[in-house]
Amino acid sequence: MNRRINRETIRNISLTTILISFPILLFFGSFMIGRYPVSPTDVILAIVSVFVPINANLDSTVYTVVWDIRLPRIIAAMIVGAALSISGASFQGTFQNPLVSPDILGVSSGAGFGAAIAILFSFSAVMIQTTAFLFGLVAVILTYSLSKRLRGNNILVMVLGGIAIAALFSAFISCIKYLADPDSKLPEIVYWLMGSLSAVNSNSVLMIIGPTLIGFAALLLIGWRINVLSMGDDEARALGVNTEKMRLLVIFCCTLLTASAVSISGIIGWVGLVVPHAARMIVGPDHRKLLPACISLGATFLLLVDDVCRTATSIETPLGILTAIIGAPVFIYLLQKGYEGWS
Repeated sequence: MNRRINRETIRNISLTTILISFPILLFFGSFMIGRYPVSPTDVILAIVSVFVPINANLDSTVYTVVWDIRLPRIIAAMIVGAALSISGASFQGTFQNPLVSPDILGVSSGAGFGAAIAILFSFSAVMIQTTAFLFGLVAVILTYSLSKRLRGNNILVMVLGGIAIAALFSAFISCIKYLADPDSKLPEIVYWLMGSLSAVNSNSVLMIIGPTLIGFAALLLIGWRINVLSMGDDEARALGVNTEKMRLLVIFCCTLLTASAVSISGIIGWVGLVVPHAARMIVGPDHRKLLPACISLGATFLLLVDDVCRTATSIETPLGILTAIIGAPVFIYLLQKGYEGWS
């Protein structure tokens, strides 16, 4: 018995160490990757010299690359990956469906429509991000309102309502594309919808810090309640959980996270669907462990993909293309394994 406990403890410590160390190592390694090479020593000096009064003797270009270009992009990639992953895991548990993704309630399509309108009318980058965020929230509000008006299975109606609202906003996006100038506005809209972090700066990151921190903190605190929701409404009520209020809280937190992520990166698919399944295979279905694992794996995965996108070719590849190329085969592999431990 003691040996079994010791093995389990060692396994948990090892997994925790790996999940913490991977994103940290990749975080520092990403500073060195790019068209302008920066050595590990220069990266450390450029970061440390800002906080500690030392004479680093570095070229001003190194500071610009590290602090103004790569740091905001690295942080944004990690936030977006973590936000989409934890939202996907939370929705999959809440809706008791392993095929649910963060955009199931229409948030991505709504955000895409908001961004398309802002680009069409030549709004500033800040307004594009803000409009995308707000329309993402509007789409989810419409989905939730629709589900309250219709009768039937609450979860099923909400998911189907999300599909309908997403389709509606997708049609609106197509209308905007049709009206956009094919020489200037249309390529910009299409590129935004493909997903990219090439335009990210420190202001973009600061705008999403508040909503994402609220979403992360709330979901991590209610992980055990999501465990109860994943058992079904009857079992959850028997254990004293108000399923309606708890599901609304999960939807609110996931919407904040997903809308924030999409507003800064565009539409990036598969991350919120595949990463939660990979995390379950590592730590199991308990959301108290699953949600922190999704944050780590999601941040690591999207940062790695972004590093590849900005360095693999002379022209930067949109994130959404590479995540689909990687995500679809991985998901098919998971289906072939017949993995059933999602809840």
